[in-house]
Amino acid sequence: MSLLPSLAGSLAYGGDYNPEQWPESVWPEDARLMQTAGVNLVSVGIFAWSRIQKTPTSWDFTWLDRVFDLLHEHGVRVCLATATASPPPWMARLYPDSLPVTAEGVTLHLGARQQFSPCSPDYRRHAAALVRRLGRRYAKHPALAAWHVGNEHACHMNECHGPHSVVAFRAWLKSRYKTIDALNAAWGCAFWSQLYASWDEIHTPRRAPFISNPAQQLDFKRFTSDAFLDLYKMERDILREVSPGVPVTTNLMAFFKPLDYHAWAREMDFTAWDSYPDPALPDEGRHWAAVGHDLTRSLKPGLPFIQMEAATSAVNWRALNRPKPAGLMRLQSLQALARGADGVMFFQWRASLSGAEKYHSAMVSHIDPARCRIHAEVARVGAELKKLAPLAGSTVRARVAIVMDWHAWWALELEARPVKLDYMATLHAVHRAFYEQNLATDFVHPEADLSAYALVVAPVLYLLTEAGAKNLASFAARGGTLLATYATGIVDGQERVVPGGYPGLLRDTLGIWVEEWLPLGDRFANTLSFTGKKPSARRAASTDALACREWTESVHVEDAEVLATFTADLIAGRPALTRRTVGKKGKALYLATGLDAAGWTRLAALAAAEAGVAPVLAASAEVEVSLRESADGARHLFVLNHRHAPVSVSMDKLRGRDLLTDRPVARTLALPALGAAVIRLD
Repeated sequence: MSLLPSLAGSLAYGGDYNPEQWPESVWPEDARLMQTAGVNLVSVGIFAWSRIQKTPTSWDFTWLDRVFDLLHEHGVRVCLATATASPPPWMARLYPDSLPVTAEGVTLHLGARQQFSPCSPDYRRHAAALVRRLGRRYAKHPALAAWHVGNEHACHMNECHGPHSVVAFRAWLKSRYKTIDALNAAWGCAFWSQLYASWDEIHTPRRAPFISNPAQQLDFKRFTSDAFLDLYKMERDILREVSPGVPVTTNLMAFFKPLDYHAWAREMDFTAWDSYPDPALPDEGRHWAAVGHDLTRSLKPGLPFIQMEAATSAVNWRALNRPKPAGLMRLQSLQALARGADGVMFFQWRASLSGAEKYHSAMVSHIDPARCRIHAEVARVGAELKKLAPLAGSTVRARVAIVMDWHAWWALELEARPVKLDYMATLHAVHRAFYEQNLATDFVHPEADLSAYALVVAPVLYLLTEAGAKNLASFAARGGTLLATYATGIVDGQERVVPGGYPGLLRDTLGIWVEEWLPLGDRFANTLSFTGKKPSARRAASTDALACREWTESVHVEDAEVLATFTADLIAGRPALTRRTVGKKGKALYLATGLDAAGWTRLAALAAAEAGVAPVLAASAEVEVSLRESADGARHLFVLNHRHAPVSVSMDKLRGRDLLTDRPVARTLALPALGAAVIRLD
């Protein structure tokens, strides 16, 4: 079953299509080229508001009608955008207070995109009118496949401190705390004489003489994410009213700090994201894309997603914009499918001749498509996706989960911490340790259902609610393996320290408590050394000392086994890695330091062995293996060679047929440079 019912069990393939940038004489060639390239879905109208509504009282949909009809004639479906991503010029002229304001009080003006405050009543009123008209006009058009609300919400303008935002922030706080006394208690306003007497005294956290109240900063980040989400929900609800049954989504940006995508995903019919790994950094790029795919897939468990944007070759916004070598765009497209996508799309269909993104690569470049290597590869991918149609509706089932929480991210990286910790760098390092061993990994909220997992890793989960702590403890008590790391469980949901010894609410589950922290920074060093007690049968790779990074802790053991100790500093000989048996079969491990890449890899292997998790197929470095499974029991194994040289992969006892070549796979799979196989397993 396809993610989009109108695609009838096919995988989506296409890109952003912006016909308003081109004379109508070009449109028939676009439709013909789409048809021959295997394109079956395009996003239309993302930045077309000023073309649709040139003035507040003038509307023109006739050109869009012709686009819809032309695409339908050529078998191409439309993911219609609501066009609200950038208001037309008249909005700023007539409603200047709709423009966003920075923390320094600077108004951001017209000339780029996203020049609006999500709390502006005028912007919201006009956006709602536009969405309603679009919905009513195209709800029953046979080309309509889905709705695309806005575009990359908060990408460039991710907070506003204007007057409408201040009023909305106060209303959000009233809803959350009910009374001013409750807010004062939650924010710890007795500190630095910040006790408020009325709601009108509260503002957004603008630039202040020194460190602003951290609880206020955290709540403002929550409010901002909710404000943009409320805007999305406003448009979505209109579309559901006027076009019931048509799926609604928007394009996320993976680990995008300003927006809590856990909350967003609950409001989306399916998830989609924009993937732009850097071709100049191929090793980092392959993992950067993989971790983004895994997050996007995890946001709606059991449901495929769509890669809504990618570059066919170079982008235009990095300091150095390298093109993708031949074959890499194809391999990255297959990687998206391998990790759970039901569609691959690009920005954009035809490269612009003017504007800020005219040097961004496209499916049709500035030269004749018949002479362009990129378009030839575009057509090849389109043909191969038709062969892979049986994948539609299947997904990746991971046995390992990494706990990821936007609120913990926001809180950890506020000011006044023992050392500056990079939440995302740590999450990426932990994920990569499992990725390099081809162990499928999901990202989960601390309060999510964990019953599908054997191993759950909670890295630097600085902020942890009581519900989240109970959920993690219950997972271990039911027989799961929990691995928590340093700087976890320090504060509750209100950014208040949990007293009695870190890691607070997880102390009993882990059987340890932390007295104090010894951050390392760049000036201090330490290592951890494993004790003679073997943590598992697979411990051979972990016998050497591991280098510590960023952070160490003074750990006291209450009810746990010490697996490794620190070798230096004030904590020489004290526990660095512990393990506690929880219930009959559960395990709770605690790591009191950060690690380098080699260290995380060793720890991931140790934890996987403790949990009894193994890859479906062992492979050498830079060979990515992923398994998609269908409800009917069909299994498709992706084997991707990220090397620029041929490789041979032993298939062990696995057998099947490669859908790309329609050939049976024997004991050894030979892949060329940047080659791939998609094997339907027997």
